[in-house]
Amino acid sequence: MAEIHLRSRHRPSDADIVPSGLRRVVMVVEYDGTAYSGWQRQANAPSVQQCMEEAFTALTGEQVPVIGCSRTDAGVHALGLVCHMDTGCRIPPDRLPYALNTKLPWDIRVRAAGVAPPGFHARFSTCAKVYRYTFYNSRQMCAIGRQYAAHVPKEMEDARIHLAARSLLGTHDFRAFAASGNESKTTVRTMYAIRLWREGEKVIFRIMGDGFLYNMVRIIAGTLSEIGTGKRPPSCIREAVETGSRLCLGMTAPACGLVLERVLYEGDEGVIPKLFDPEQSGVYYSGSGKE
Repeated sequence: MAEIHLRSRHRPSDADIVPSGLRRVVMVVEYDGTAYSGWQRQANAPSVQQCMEEAFTALTGEQVPVIGCSRTDAGVHALGLVCHMDTGCRIPPDRLPYALNTKLPWDIRVRAAGVAPPGFHARFSTCAKVYRYTFYNSRQMCAIGRQYAAHVPKEMEDARIHLAARSLLGTHDFRAFAASGNESKTTVRTMYAIRLWREGEKVIFRIMGDGFLYNMVRIIAGTLSEIGTGKRPPSCIREAVETGSRLCLGMTAPACGLVLERVLYEGDEGVIPKLFDPEQSGVYYSGSGKE
């Protein structure tokens, strides 16, 4: 297993200053994204951030922004999105999830909350993110769980997917993997670890990186599905990395199969082996050929 050290690039800024009399509370949120336009508040569509802010106002009377670690696309789900808010609310943090969940819709749950350490910012302090994508690989799509997987009716060959996915590991310019509308200042990212496995008729792909471009994971997933079914060669991912050409890659996979699993900060290294156990098959680390 390659050793991974999580280091935040965040430098102190005005965003770290908590106004006098307030405290910064950090929360871990799980949500089913089916009914939402994504995390970020939108003018004409429901969002998870909007629901969180409105629930907190209904609970306490305070109107405060809830700052998320990142955006998610419409229809994308989350098991562990991290967010924070600066509040004068005196509800003990360990009781806040119970209280807030009484005001939230059934498809959004606050799983944990606590007082943020000094200098913490949900977005700027992020060191890495872990996403999971699920395909339902069967002639017929399932009825139960269909909102959490993308249907691939043609058989996917595991060996082809594994060979292709390894080309993602390491530090590269991933400009070919960004959808139009990407606003990132740089397209260079580091992918630390990958896991690919099957659960019955599901083919599941998990990836950990220091950051991801707009639609990047969905483009990777769509490309892997086409590689697995023989539509594209396994070499296409390596070619896309080397040339920067989006034409080398496949479709953008549907949002429903994507889940933001974990957001990692400094000190979270112990979580990594639980998600990418080097003793399991289909696990690959950057800088290590170990499987």
